[in-house]
Amino acid sequence: MSFELKGEEAMVDFGRRLAEASQGWGVFYLEGDLGAGKTTLSRGILRGFGHEGAVKSPTYTLVEPYEMVDQSVYHFDLYRLGDPEELDFLGVREYFGPHALCLVEWPIRGKGFLPEADIIIRIAYRSDSRVIEVEPISEHGQTVCNHLSSNSR
Repeated sequence: MSFELKGEEAMVDFGRRLAEASQGWGVFYLEGDLGAGKTTLSRGILRGFGHEGAVKSPTYTLVEPYEMVDQSVYHFDLYRLGDPEELDFLGVREYFGPHALCLVEWPIRGKGFLPEADIIIRIAYRSDSRVIEVEPISEHGQTVCNHLSSNSR
């Protein structure tokens, strides 16, 4: 399924909708060029769970945990990952499971050490907008997409 979004607020709003559709858990791969809007989308997802603080890309720390009252979200940015094996040493597998939502930027860099995605979200530039492609991979991913399409604006 595809969405065209114009402006940062539209991206944040779409993230809020994804948060609701996710039911608070899953693995979302976020793909797109540098500056495409992956972190902006992540900020929208976090806002959807009530996070009001800053959201920055964890480029140097690899993961930024967000613990809300009833929700755990782990935001990964693997852009600077030297070797996928580093993920094992960091114990990242413990973050993934039915207890949390994991957002993974640059998932290709962790290939072989990351769990399968529930959804792959691809973000592409257009001159005045972003095109978001959402591809369900798992049954949960299909449920998220069904929720998004039934609540399209």
